[in-house]
Amino acid sequence: MTLKELSQLYHLNREIEMDKRRLQELEVKAVSCTASLSGMPHGTGVSDRVGRYAADIVDLKGIIEAKLQQCIYERNRLERYIATIDDSLTRQIFTYRFINGLPWEQVAACIGGDNNAGSVRMICYRHLDKGA
Repeated sequence: MTLKELSQLYHLNREIEMDKRRLQELEVKAVSCTASLSGMPHGTGVSDRVGRYAADIVDLKGIIEAKLQQCIYERNRLERYIATIDDSLTRQIFTYRFINGLPWEQVAACIGGDNNAGSVRMICYRHLDKGA
């Protein structure tokens, strides 16, 4: 497995967070549009902003749900791969880094001992190089 493949779960999670922020923005815009409705007929240039935002919200919710399903698939794939690693320390490093998405400094802190960010990173990269 390549570093790019291992990093897919991290990137998917980032995309989902970005989409969730966008969803919140759309929901705020949709609510703010309804505050100015008076029930009176309008003149030219009238647009259904609430309807447009509602459609965008539904579409974005569908996209987020699809990405959440992709996350489940990626996580399962990563867990299966990590389970094939013989060394317990390396499995822990891969789990903290690629499943939990921790930076190398936090991976080293979780592993403990005399490990630092550079040492756990090298263990990871050596394992990947060995498999290539």
